[in-house]
Amino acid sequence: MEIQAKGMEEGEKSPECKDLLPSKTASTLCISSRSESIWNDNPRNKWDVYHKPVIVLSVGGAVFLFGMAITSLTCLTTANVTSMTKEAFKLCGPAFLSLGLMLVVCGLVWIPIIRKKLRQRQKYHFLQSIKSFFFNH
Repeated sequence: MEIQAKGMEEGEKSPECKDLLPSKTASTLCISSRSESIWNDNPRNKWDVYHKPVIVLSVGGAVFLFGMAITSLTCLTTANVTSMTKEAFKLCGPAFLSLGLMLVVCGLVWIPIIRKKLRQRQKYHFLQSIKSFFFNH
């Protein structure tokens, strides 16, 4: 994407830029979020790389625990609670359980994907350095 943007003349615009206002910074506005992310820069620490999946895991765990609490409340409540409140708990408990479990699974799957991309990036940079060494000397 960046090579294509560099190869274009100033008057030409990529398809992603059609809706953007013309300016000298149009090429920087059209760069995908992936190219501006950690994949091009050397990450400073592991938190920079893994903060999003960790947040998704944490929120998912909290929502799952909240769903467990609501579901257990419906089982433990006595007859003095109105039927409308008990029905609302019966509906919300499993909904929070499933939403929390979905977020936990997404976070757990996201971490190996990031690791694989980091390994691919390291291989790419290694191959580029070997290529530049042989072709520039």
